Amino acid sequence: MPTYAIIDSQSVKTASSAHDKGFDGGKKIKGRKRHIAVDTLGNLLSVVVHAANIHDTKAGIFVAKKAFETYPSLKGFCADAGYRNTFEREVSEQLGLTVEISKRIQDISWHILPKRWIVERTFAWLGWSRRLAKDFEQTNLSAENFVKLGYISQILRFIK
Repeated sequence: MPTYAIIDSQSVKTASSAHDKGFDGGKKIKGRKRHIAVDTLGNLLSVVVHAANIHDTKAGIFVAKKAFETYPSLKGFCADAGYRNTFEREVSEQLGLTVEISKRIQDISWHILPKRWIVERTFAWLGWSRRLAKDFEQTNLSAENFVKLGYISQILRFIK
C-alpha cells in the first residue's frame, strides 16, 4: 500500500464535441486538465479530469481526497509550487496529511526537481497512448476512464 503520493496536472486540448471545457490562462490551452496522483514508483493512484479553467489548488483537493479514499495508508503528498497555500491547508485540515511543496533551485535555469520527475514520467507514459494526445471524450468521466485504460495498456507493455 502506498504511503506517499505525488500530484500534478496536464492541460490538453479537447474536441469541439466536449461538454466541459475551459481556458487555461497559464498554458494558453482551451480544453481540460487531467490531474493525477501517483505513488513513488509512478503507479497511477487517482485521476480527475475537469475544465481547464479550474485552478490546481482547488482541483488538487479532489484528487487528494479520491486517492486517500482508495488508499487510506497515504501519509502525505508532494506537489509543485502551483499547489501551495489553499491545497496545503485543505489537505492538512480535511485529511490530516502532510504536503511537501517542491521548491525551484534559484541559480539553475533548468533542473529536475526531486520526486517531481516521477509524475512527469507517468504523464509521458500516458502520452504514448495515441487516444490521449487530445481529449476526444464528451464527458469528464469518460476522459478519466480513458486515462486509466492508457495507463493499464502501458503497464501491460512493461510486463511483456
